[in-house]
Amino acid sequence: MPISSKHWVRIALFNLCIVAGIGALMRYKIGFEFPHFNQKYLQEAHSHFAFAGWITHSLFFLVTGVLRTNLPTINERLYNTIILINLVAAYGMLVCFAIQGYGPISLTFSTISLLVGYVFAFFALKDLSRLPAKHPGKNWIQAAIWLGVLSTVGTMVLSQMMATKNYDQDTYLGSVFFYLHFQYNGWFLLACLGLFMDYIKTQLVQSHLAVKAFWMMFLSCIPAYFLSTLWADVPLWLYIVVVISALSQLLGWWYLIRCIRSNIAYIRSKFTYPILLLFLVVALAISLKFCLQLGSTIPFISTLAFGFRPIVIAYLHLALLLITTLFLLTFMMGTGLISQNKIARTALMVFAGAAILTELVLMIQGIAGFSYSVVPLTKEMLLLFAIFLFGSSATLFFSGRIKDKNDLNQPIL
Repeated sequence: MPISSKHWVRIALFNLCIVAGIGALMRYKIGFEFPHFNQKYLQEAHSHFAFAGWITHSLFFLVTGVLRTNLPTINERLYNTIILINLVAAYGMLVCFAIQGYGPISLTFSTISLLVGYVFAFFALKDLSRLPAKHPGKNWIQAAIWLGVLSTVGTMVLSQMMATKNYDQDTYLGSVFFYLHFQYNGWFLLACLGLFMDYIKTQLVQSHLAVKAFWMMFLSCIPAYFLSTLWADVPLWLYIVVVISALSQLLGWWYLIRCIRSNIAYIRSKFTYPILLLFLVVALAISLKFCLQLGSTIPFISTLAFGFRPIVIAYLHLALLLITTLFLLTFMMGTGLISQNKIARTALMVFAGAAILTELVLMIQGIAGFSYSVVPLTKEMLLLFAIFLFGSSATLFFSGRIKDKNDLNQPIL
């Protein structure tokens, strides 16, 4: 019996529960006494599983859905096998990183996950090349996959440092930010935008704006990496390139917003009001992200931002929670992969609200840190919101019944 999209969605929601549960446990350990588990090991398990078990898993089967819909035939058995092996590696990393941190077994599962990503990239890019040249989501998804592959260079450098035990702080930070940048801004963001463009392709007008947006956002993504290295002494010419790339990303996003506005009547006909509202939240979060990137080109702000851990954490949560995770949940519910019963809709709204409040508290905490001020009850509020994130994701898993494929009439399936 072939594995259908509804099974992968159920697994994705279960994995999100695990990610949110570990996040809540980490928040509890920060504010209260809980001697069990190593906090650093939990953080490593949390981040690796969030990337591989939740986001990459979801993008794998959603991209496979795009190929299945737009091509006469694809090797579904192959893609299902790839997704399954990725899950095995993700669960392996979850357990082993939580127990031993960066140890031989956890690094083995991490390597397997890396290799599976390469295999998926090879076959997905091969199948994507068969799509029509004018398919609006084609370039976005292709670029996302290539940038995802590029991000692994950072993990290779980190692995070499660990193997040789030759640690350099600047190289270590540069490698971590290299991986995170091309995951968040490349693989995650561009793939999500590609999925959305594929869904509205049948009525797409002003498509030239989407083409402009793609090239500006894709080409500027590579030099935009150096936004993460402005804490180092970069030469003037590179600083100018970084400023131009930040401006280009913001301008590219503006072009895409114009394209979406031109198609707003069709988009409104495809999605319910709550889904449209959540997509608006995601769009505002992306806009904030690009504005923050541009603001970080100011040397004084850049030095302050990278000097305060809450600011870095707030930015990472903005990209992971309010943009990537909220988009994936909203997109899956909006396209029928998660049914829109009342409980599921309420759970998604609660998740979005908790994510927004978490981001606000983190940003306030970071801004207060500039003056070395302490915001009262910060730990308690973040724990409360983390519990809401876990509770709402668990509710989505249990109440979000997946519609049967025959009941759906959408391009994703």
